[in-house]
Amino acid sequence: MTNLFELSDWKSRSVSAENFTGEKGRGGMAKTGTGADPARDLGIGWKISPSIVLAPGVTVTLADVAGQGMIRHIWCTDNSELNRQLILRIYWDGSEAPSVEVPLCDFFACADYQNHPLLSSEKVCVNPEKAFNCYWEMPFYRSFRITLESLHTKDVTLYYQIDYLLGELPGNCAFFHARFNRTNPLPYKAVHTILDGVSGKGQYVGTYLFWGANSNGWWGEGEVKFFLDGDRDYPTICGTGTEDYFGGAWDFDAGGRYQRFCTPYSGLSDITPTDALYQSQRRFSMYRWHLCDPIYFEKDIRVTIQALGWRSERRYLPLQDDISSVAYFYLETPLDVRGTLPDRDGLEIV
Repeated sequence: MTNLFELSDWKSRSVSAENFTGEKGRGGMAKTGTGADPARDLGIGWKISPSIVLAPGVTVTLADVAGQGMIRHIWCTDNSELNRQLILRIYWDGSEAPSVEVPLCDFFACADYQNHPLLSSEKVCVNPEKAFNCYWEMPFYRSFRITLESLHTKDVTLYYQIDYLLGELPGNCAFFHARFNRTNPLPYKAVHTILDGVSGKGQYVGTYLFWGANSNGWWGEGEVKFFLDGDRDYPTICGTGTEDYFGGAWDFDAGGRYQRFCTPYSGLSDITPTDALYQSQRRFSMYRWHLCDPIYFEKDIRVTIQALGWRSERRYLPLQDDISSVAYFYLETPLDVRGTLPDRDGLEIV
């Protein structure tokens, strides 16, 4: 929205455990909090409330802001040991339905963070140690609300900061969305749906994929397909293979080993450690940000991916793998993305 060297009328604001409302001049005023005991000799203003504690089964509101503007950065970290037990939701302009509903770790392209993988890209970074950062621009015209639901059975400590701007937006800003989907296992000869049920005008801007291979051998021959504006049986955009879509080639195989890589726009950011290249039960994290090549649609969009390996006599083998995805897109009006999130057991990575 602006160049760094240009003067601007934007007002910088931030919500955190040290300023729950984001109001001007109201940060660091807490008298109680998770840091009160270490600060007992210092008093107000000395890191008294750097974090919050989420009790089992609760949903907390991290931010509830009125006004017009744009979220520019979200950072958070927590002390939990289980994946996919925190659910992030974002609501735009007073909507009662979320436009973002994704497990927290998947939203930051890091489904299996027990391996503590690092990720460095243009829009998402995972830094030491389990520090989640996102830089997706998220406009709002009247308000935004961000919640976090804990599915954990124990208390979880969360540190977070949401940086945003207040100011006048142009009239053609679209709303940010993110939708999660998991198919486990994928039925034989079926495709995994990354995104469906979207009507209206917008642009598709990113894919995160977490893949669990249930068979030996290479698993990524399947094509990513974009069905646009009334496409039914055949797509307008059809890729050539899974690793190709995520910016790699030839099975991600470099010298007989999978090669992890992170670039600004695409990457194979995590691989379950093992010495066996094509062994069953390996897991892979991949991201692809369409920042230079957004997929525009006028009426509707559907995105799918095939799961293909190899069988005897060099024939394709439809796979029955564990596939999870997050679709990132902008839409002219807020869309209710609920309906694809499994229950607690259905989310678990085992």
